[in-house]
Amino acid sequence: MHGPPLVGWLLVVLCAGAGAYCLLRARGAPAARRWETRGEGLMALGMAAMALPASVVAPPAWTSWLFTAGFGAAGLWSLVHRHLHHAVGALAMVYMALAMVLPGDAMSHAGHSGAVDAMARPGAVASLAHSAPGGVPLLTGLLLAYYTVYVLAAGVRLVPASGAVVEGTVPGGAVSAAGAGPAVVLRACRVAMGIGMLAMLLTL
Repeated sequence: MHGPPLVGWLLVVLCAGAGAYCLLRARGAPAARRWETRGEGLMALGMAAMALPASVVAPPAWTSWLFTAGFGAAGLWSLVHRHLHHAVGALAMVYMALAMVLPGDAMSHAGHSGAVDAMARPGAVASLAHSAPGGVPLLTGLLLAYYTVYVLAAGVRLVPASGAVVEGTVPGGAVSAAGAGPAVVLRACRVAMGIGMLAMLLTL
């Protein structure tokens, strides 16, 4: 991805941590939620791999096509199972992977004369293409709006309501609020993934 290397490494740490936690939680999740949680973990790990700073870790040329195929399959699976949010996330990853391969008209970003001079140098065309921002501004804006709303809405739901019951009872005995801890952390990981997606779209 484009952008400062520090931002890229922070995204790698954030997404890798969220992905690892989701995969660990998937082992003990109910059967109905297990595949969804695993999908979220794999999505986060894919985000971490895509967020690696290109200026520090140069990915092979075929990496973007691998991301496109993998996240495209994940998006179709999510659509079939009616997981719309996950489908949007997977298709957003496909969009960003394609933008890495097809960054758009490099001359419009570097200037006509600068691009002509750059193309006269061996190997400079590929460098110019990889340094130019890609993507369709309208589609990027729509995805930014979607994830902004998602992060704000999901973040608000993480805040405990005032006067919430800290400890309750059920027929089998007492249940403390700490029992809901893993579920809260899992929701926090989803918010973190949404923030990571926002950052990746901004550095596209």
